[in-house]
Amino acid sequence: MFDSNAPKPANQVSDQAHRLRQLANEIRYSAMTMTNHSNLGHTGGDLSSSDILATLYLGGILNVNPGEPAWPQRDRFIMSKGHCSGAFYSTLAFKGFFPRAQLATFMDPLSLLNGHPDRNKLPGIEANTGPLGHGLPIAVGCALAARMRGESWRTFVLTGDGELQEGSNWEAAMTAQHYGLDNLTVIVDRNRIQQGDFTENIIRMDPLAPKWAAFGFAVAEVDGHDHAALVEHFSKLPLEKGKPTCIIANTTKGKGVSFAENKPAWHHGVPTKEHLAQAAIELGIEVKQ
Repeated sequence: MFDSNAPKPANQVSDQAHRLRQLANEIRYSAMTMTNHSNLGHTGGDLSSSDILATLYLGGILNVNPGEPAWPQRDRFIMSKGHCSGAFYSTLAFKGFFPRAQLATFMDPLSLLNGHPDRNKLPGIEANTGPLGHGLPIAVGCALAARMRGESWRTFVLTGDGELQEGSNWEAAMTAQHYGLDNLTVIVDRNRIQQGDFTENIIRMDPLAPKWAAFGFAVAEVDGHDHAALVEHFSKLPLEKGKPTCIIANTTKGKGVSFAENKPAWHHGVPTKEHLAQAAIELGIEVKQ
C-alpha cells in the first residue's frame, strides 16, 4: 500500500525543493511586476510569504482542484494577510485557477484582481480578507463545519505576525483548542516587520511559540524559506492528535531582493523598472524582451 507519509529519497526531496524554490522566485517576480503596474501593493509581505504559498499550492500539500474550485472535498485555504494579494494571486494563477494573463490587470478599474482577495470575483479564494484578524476566525468556522459534518478536508490559514496584535485571533484560538480542531493549521509569516516598524518595537510578541502552546496548539517553528523543511512539517499534520496546529514560519520581509530585505519601508514599497531589473537578476528570472 502506498504511504503518502513515507520518507522520500534524499535526491527526490532535493529535486522538489529546487523546483519549489524556482517557482517561489517566479511568484516573487510576478508579484513585483503587479505592484509596479498598479503603483500600489505590499512588496515586503509578498516576498516573505512566497515560499509558503508555493509549497502549499505547488508542492502537493493542499488538496485542491483548479478545474473544480468549489469541489466539496477540497482543503480550504484562507489568506488572512489579504494585503499580500500579489503573491496569492500569482500562486493561484500558477496553479491554474485562472489565466496568468489576468495578473497584468492587477488593481485596474473593473479588474477581477482587487487589492484584497474577493471570493466573488476569482476562483480559488475561500474568503474575502484584508481587515486583519478576520482570517483565523473564518478558518476556525471552516474547521468546525468539517468536524460537524464528519468531513475529512482540512483548513489552513496564513496570518501575518503584526496581525496577531488583533484580539480576534486569540478568541478564535481559544475556540479551536476547545473543540480540539486538529484539522486546522495556522501558519504565521513571522517576518518581524509590520506597517511602519519592526513588530517588537510596536507590540512585543516574543516568545511567540509558548503563547500558541498556552492556547492549546501543537506548535512547530520552521525556516519559512526552506522548502524541504516546510514540506516535512506540512506532511506530518496534525502535529498532535486532538490539537490544532500552529507552524511559525520564520521569514525575512522582502526575501530574495537585496534592496527590500528586512527594511520596514518595503512593507508598502513600490518597485521601479530599475528595481525590477535588479530583482530579475537576483531571483534568477529570465525576462523576455
